[in-house]
Amino acid sequence: MTNNAYESVIKEFMAKVIARNPGEVEFHQAVEEVVTTIIPYVEENPKYKVAKILERIGEPERVILFRIPWKDDKGEIQINKGYRIEMNSAIGPYKGGLRFHPTVNLGVLKFLAYEQVFKNSLTTLPMGGGKGGSDFDPKGKSDNEVMAFCQSFMTELFRHIGPNTDVPAGDIGVGGREIGFLFGQYKRLKNEFTGVLTGKGREWGGSLIRPEATGYGQVYFAEEMLKTRGDSMKGKTCCVSGSGNVAQYATEKATELGGKVVTLSDSAGFIYDPDGIDSEKLAYIMELKNVKRGRIKEYAEKYGCEYYEGKRPWGIKCDVALPSATQNEIDEEDAKTLIANGCFLVSEGANMPSTPEAVEVYQNAKIMYGPGKAANAGGVSVSGLEMSQNSLRLSWTREEVDARLQQIMKDIHATCVKYGPKDGDYIDYVTGANIGGFVKIADAMMAQGYV
Repeated sequence: MTNNAYESVIKEFMAKVIARNPGEVEFHQAVEEVVTTIIPYVEENPKYKVAKILERIGEPERVILFRIPWKDDKGEIQINKGYRIEMNSAIGPYKGGLRFHPTVNLGVLKFLAYEQVFKNSLTTLPMGGGKGGSDFDPKGKSDNEVMAFCQSFMTELFRHIGPNTDVPAGDIGVGGREIGFLFGQYKRLKNEFTGVLTGKGREWGGSLIRPEATGYGQVYFAEEMLKTRGDSMKGKTCCVSGSGNVAQYATEKATELGGKVVTLSDSAGFIYDPDGIDSEKLAYIMELKNVKRGRIKEYAEKYGCEYYEGKRPWGIKCDVALPSATQNEIDEEDAKTLIANGCFLVSEGANMPSTPEAVEVYQNAKIMYGPGKAANAGGVSVSGLEMSQNSLRLSWTREEVDARLQQIMKDIHATCVKYGPKDGDYIDYVTGANIGGFVKIADAMMAQGYV
């Protein structure tokens, strides 16, 4: 039976989700994307239906909300909201990033936590799913202000996390600086040195390849998709969005594998460099974004290429699109434009960067499409490897970690192929990723009883 045959079941399920979680539109979107593909599978495997596994996965095991008072450089007290969504721990400790951004709210974090549950399951590592953060904006703040905020944030969060309970990491607005301040405060409060956060500095428990992992994994997944059609990244023109950590290392790896990246962006606009962003130009971008905290427009001024203010890069002709910025950055019209311009592969480095309408366009056109929960799982995979190294009190070499990352991305791809419906050389990676992630969690939840 097709998904259309289950339309009434899906609508009834979503009506209950929306009623229980009013106003949380991003969460509704994430749940609908998953259940549309999984409900037919559940209907055909009634043991999951009887145990109401889908309903249980959609309800967080714990939601923590708290206030964060801190003092800025002018001596004024500021107050932000803090959150931690502990979504599902059936296969391991809660694992997922912390996001510091003005757009953070309960619905956004629940969507991210829900996605994280399936993503972590796909990695083959023993990790549950969670997400957290604050509406604090680190942009424009001094190091002392960021430290004051992070210390206040952790003063509340520390009582809810731990290496065997919940292991946060970084996300948008939370990089090495923030992780350092958070870890230092946790260590002070608990009087112990444990692997409670991932994304740590190399000298104090971090893992090699962690900063690169999401972008590298995104490209490794794209390469695996291309292999199913006897192709590779070599010679492909790539449009990348974003200019932060994920975009930088997706650019690096795509270039290393023979592709040519011609765009990068930030919230103000995007640059188009038809000559390609080589290693020298990428080094400039890393300095610009990671150290100087500048705008991507400065790249266009330095290298004499085009800059499109207030626009996204999806109108540029390319073979491969690597969305690496934020959720819902490719809408239906963007997707149609990409395909009209010859794009035949999308591999997502951001979380849910394509709207449901855009995904439908990809699927109708039967292009290769790697959804975020599969394609961007490299970051949390290496976070899991960092947890393993912390537990063993060992540090693996760059080559060891990269080899493990590549194998994990191959395994994720294989799971998607196993569970994804096929039509000739077209593989439905969305269904494959959702069912593949679901089965592992569902079986664990059933084995553990009604918890």
